[in-house]
Amino acid sequence: MLNLTRPDGASEPGDFHLSRRTAVSMFFAGYALAAVAADAAPVTTPADGLVIEEVLIPNGAAKPLPAYVARPAGKARHAAVVVVNEIFGVHDYIKDICRRLAREGYVAIAPEFFYRSGVDRPALTDIKQIIPIVQQAGIPQVDGDLKATTDWLKGQRFARPAAIGVTGFCWGGSVAWRAAMIDPDVKAAVAWYGQLKPLLGRAGELHAPVLGLYGALDQGIPQTDVEAMRAAVKAAGKQAEIVVYPDAPHGFHADYRDSYREADARDGWARLLRHFRAHGVA
Repeated sequence: MLNLTRPDGASEPGDFHLSRRTAVSMFFAGYALAAVAADAAPVTTPADGLVIEEVLIPNGAAKPLPAYVARPAGKARHAAVVVVNEIFGVHDYIKDICRRLAREGYVAIAPEFFYRSGVDRPALTDIKQIIPIVQQAGIPQVDGDLKATTDWLKGQRFARPAAIGVTGFCWGGSVAWRAAMIDPDVKAAVAWYGQLKPLLGRAGELHAPVLGLYGALDQGIPQTDVEAMRAAVKAAGKQAEIVVYPDAPHGFHADYRDSYREADARDGWARLLRHFRAHGVA
């Protein structure tokens, strides 16, 4: 049930907040069934001391954009990070990343970019069913939803509007790169193994510094693309650092999958925190 705080419609920042006490969750409970490893022991971050909310963000569509939010309790304003999911949507791994960021003092928000399909992606077990849904989410639509999210953050009493970052994983890694190109409210971005080839010609559009985290054993992102992006960024005079982990495959941060590499994931996370803090997202 959507709780509106005012009878004349939802026009105040809090009007699109859902109460966890009265609402059924909008998000899948569990890990993406198409990718979770049988012997996985994923990181689980407690929510004590945090405020967990599910919100609906106005984005000009007939139905607003659902998002999961984790933030520190209290009345202070905090820097914010938009967390962009993999192809599986918002499931327990993405929610946990939000809670990890919240425990570092951030407002973390994970929009459900694929909600228009009406399909619960994490519940699907066949990757062949998931890909067409992802393909329906075109770049203009996704970039528009991201901008709607940063606009929403700027209107919240708990967020600092001049301190917004973006991080994304796999599919979301490419979105993080684009966010540093198309959204002036984004001050820094961290891309985990996002595709680079479609972005090579757009390096000159970067306005915010990007940290890219990649695996040398990634079968879907060749090192030639990594080197090409490094060269493109340098030629454009833009700011981006790309770190390559020699023994890491694609998805090395995903602690619910066989691809997880704990040491590289921890190092990448420490770099993420340093990157955000060095560029005003703190």
